[in-house]
Amino acid sequence: MRKRLPTILILLATLALLPFACVYRARHATSPHPRIHIVQGMDNQPRFKSQQVNPLFADTREERPPVAGTIARGRLPSEEGVRRGVRDGRWVETIPIPVDATVMHRGQERFNIYCAPCHGLAGYGDGIVGVRAERLQEGTWVPPSSLHAATVVVRPVGHLFNTITNGIRTMPSYGSQIPESDRWAIVAYVRALQVSQHANVALLSAEERSKLHEVAP
Repeated sequence: MRKRLPTILILLATLALLPFACVYRARHATSPHPRIHIVQGMDNQPRFKSQQVNPLFADTREERPPVAGTIARGRLPSEEGVRRGVRDGRWVETIPIPVDATVMHRGQERFNIYCAPCHGLAGYGDGIVGVRAERLQEGTWVPPSSLHAATVVVRPVGHLFNTITNGIRTMPSYGSQIPESDRWAIVAYVRALQVSQHANVALLSAEERSKLHEVAP
C-alpha cells in the first residue's frame, strides 16, 4: 500500500487539473457547433427582426409607432430652452438656469479648459492654438472669432449655447464633451467677459471705482 501511495497521489493531482484544462480548452477552442447553454437567462428568446411581419397587431407591423400624446422624459416643451437653447422656435434671450457665483466659477474653469486654447483667456481669439497656427504659416488656419466682436455680442444666449453644443463653421461640436449645465455656465461666463470689456464705469459704486483706480491709476 505504501508503494502505491505516490502513484495514487500523482493520479489524484492529475485528475484535479482536468477541470482547469477543460475550462481552458472551452475558452480557447473553436467549434462550428454552439456551446451548451444551460442557464438561458433570457439570452435566447423569440423576437422579431426589423420590418418583419408581426401578426399580433392589426397592421402586422413589427415596429410600433410612438403612442400619440406621449412625451419622452426630458423632452417637455418647457425644458426645450435648457436642452437646446430654443423656445417656441426662437433663441432664448436669457440664461434659463439660476446663475450665481458657483456657476460663474464653473463657467470660468470650463471656459479656460475648452475655449481659451483658441479664443484666449479674455476671449479675443488670441489663444495659444491660434498663436501656434500663425507661426506655422500653413495657410489653412481659420482664426477663431473674437467673443467681443459686435456680431457675437448681439447673439442671444441660446445661439451661444447652440454653438457650443453643435459647433459653427470650423469650430467643432463640444456637446459630447461638455455637460448641458456646464455649457450654460460657459455661456454665463462669456456674457460676463463681454460685459467686462464694454462696462460703463458710471455703473460702478464709489467703492468699486476706488478699487479700479488702485489697480489702474
